[in-house]
Amino acid sequence: MSSNGHPPVKRRLTPLDEAMRRLLGLPAPATRRITIERDLPVPMRDGVCLPADHYSPATDRGKSPTILIRTPYGRGGSNPRVARAVAAQGFHVVLQSCRGTAAGTGEFAPMRHERADGLDTIAWLADQPWYTGQLCVFGFSYCGYATWGFAADAGDQLVALMMAATAAQFTGSLYTGGAFSLDSALTWVWGLGALGSDPERQPTLIESWLRRSRLHAALAHLPLAEADRVATGQRVGFFQEWLAENDTAGEYWLERDHRSRVTDVQAPIHMIGGWYDVMLPCQLDDYAALCKAGRPPHLTIGPWKHNSSGFFRCLVSEAVAWYKANAEGRPVREHPVRVHIGGSNQWRDYPQWPPPGARPKPWYLHAGGGLHTTPAAWDGRDVFTYDPNDPTPALGGPRLAAAAAGRQDNRRLEARPDVRTYTSDPLDAVVEVLGPVTATVYVGASRDHFDIFVRLCDVDTSGRSWNVCDGLTRVSASAADTSGVRRVEVTLWPTAYHFKPGHRIRIQISGGAHPRFARNPGTGAALGEPSDLVPVRLEVHTSPLYESAIALSVAP
Repeated sequence: MSSNGHPPVKRRLTPLDEAMRRLLGLPAPATRRITIERDLPVPMRDGVCLPADHYSPATDRGKSPTILIRTPYGRGGSNPRVARAVAAQGFHVVLQSCRGTAAGTGEFAPMRHERADGLDTIAWLADQPWYTGQLCVFGFSYCGYATWGFAADAGDQLVALMMAATAAQFTGSLYTGGAFSLDSALTWVWGLGALGSDPERQPTLIESWLRRSRLHAALAHLPLAEADRVATGQRVGFFQEWLAENDTAGEYWLERDHRSRVTDVQAPIHMIGGWYDVMLPCQLDDYAALCKAGRPPHLTIGPWKHNSSGFFRCLVSEAVAWYKANAEGRPVREHPVRVHIGGSNQWRDYPQWPPPGARPKPWYLHAGGGLHTTPAAWDGRDVFTYDPNDPTPALGGPRLAAAAAGRQDNRRLEARPDVRTYTSDPLDAVVEVLGPVTATVYVGASRDHFDIFVRLCDVDTSGRSWNVCDGLTRVSASAADTSGVRRVEVTLWPTAYHFKPGHRIRIQISGGAHPRFARNPGTGAALGEPSDLVPVRLEVHTSPLYESAIALSVAP
C-alpha cells in the first residue's frame, strides 16, 4: 500500500448500481458520478496503519457530510456497491477496516482498541481537504459497538448516528441469563476465520460447504476449549479469553463496556433492531438509558433476524433518510418509536417504548399443561429429564445466522420428552403483548447446576406452534426452600405481538436450547474444561404456594 493509497478512480453509476439503489429503497441519486480512493492509510497513535476506502460524490461543493463505517468484515463483497449507492445520495463514505483485519496492521483484539482507533480516525478525517466537519456514523452489529467506543468523545462534529443490531457492551449477549451464547460466539469466530487474509475473495460452493460442516462439528464439540480449532483450524485467542473471563463484572469486561458513556453522546441517535435479533435486549438497555437521561432516541424494531437481507435493506434506506434530515435540521417522522406487530403484520408508531400504560399481566401454569389467567388451585408437578448427552435443541428464535433464526413451527420440538408445554384455551378476544416478557418458574432439581429455558408461542387454529420470544437462566447452586424448590426468574426477549381470537397462548419449558446456549453439564465445571455430562431431573411446580407464571406486558 502506497502512502496515499491507490490513485483515485472516477466512475459513472452502472445499471447494476441502479439496481442496488432500487433494492435498498433509496431515492433518485443526487449524482451519477463517483470518485473512489482505495486503501488510504489511516495512521494510529501507536504506529499501526488502518486502510480505508473513500467514496466521494461529484456533487460535493464543500457541503457534503461524511459517513464513517469502521468494520472488521472487510471492504469487499457487496460493500462497494452499497457505498457507491450511498455516495450518490450526496455523502462522502469512508469504509475503514478495523485493526488487524483486511490488510490492516496490528492484531485484531475484539472490543479492545475501538475507542482509540476511532478517535484517531476522526483526527485523520479532520486533515482531509474534503471533510466539512459534519460526521455521520453507521453502526451495524460489531461496527455499532466500535461506534459506541468513540461517539461520546467525537464532539459537535457528530451530526447523527444510525445504530442497528448493536449495543454499547456485548457481555449481555455473550452470557445471556448466565449461560454462554455458544452459537453467537462460535459462529462469529468461524465467520471471521472464513474471511481469511483475502476477505474480497468469494469461496467456491465446495469450500462453503466444508466451512459450514466444520462449524456444525464445532458447535457439537466438547470440550469447548477445542471448539475454535474445530471451526477454524487454529486456536483463537479471544475465544479462549471469553471462555475464561466469564465474570461479566470483572476487569476484562469492564474495560470493554461503553455503557457509562452512552448518555454522553449528544448527537441524535436512531436505533434499529429486530425482534429475532441476538442483540435486542442489550440494545433496548441503551435505549432506556438515553430515555432516562432525557434524550430519547428514535427506535425502529422490525420482524428481522440479525443478518437478514430485509433488515439490511431497511437499515440503509432509514440511515440515508436519518442523516439527511439531521444535516438539514428537519424532523423524520411524527413519533420517535415505530415497531412491527407480529401476528398481524402491522407497523405502529408510539411516543415511547414500551407504550404508555403497558402493564404486566400474569398467565399461570397449571398441572397437566394448562395456562390460565388465574393461579392453580391445587398442587401439581411436571417432571422431565434434561440430558446434556442429548441436549434439547434450539429451534429458530434469536440466532446469529439468519438461516437458523426466526419463527418456526415448534411441534417437532414440543413432541420431545424433555420439553413441557402449557397451553391456554382458545382466545375469545385479541391479546396484544407490547414490551418486556418475564417468567417465574418454581423448580425442583436433582442437581445444583441446571438451566431453565422458557419460550412463548402462538398456536394457530391448525395447531401449529410458532415461537414468539424466549429466554434462558442458568442456575448454579442457588438456595432452595425446605422442600428443595427454587424460584427461577427468566427474562425473555421483549416483543410486540398480536394473538388473534381462536389462537392459543403456549409456554414451553425445557432444560436448554443447544447450540444457542452451551449445554449445562450438570457438574458446575468451568466453560472450557472437560467435564462429565450428567442428566438432571427437573420438576416444574404449579400450586397456590408455587405460582409458576409468565408475565406478558399488555397495553390497556
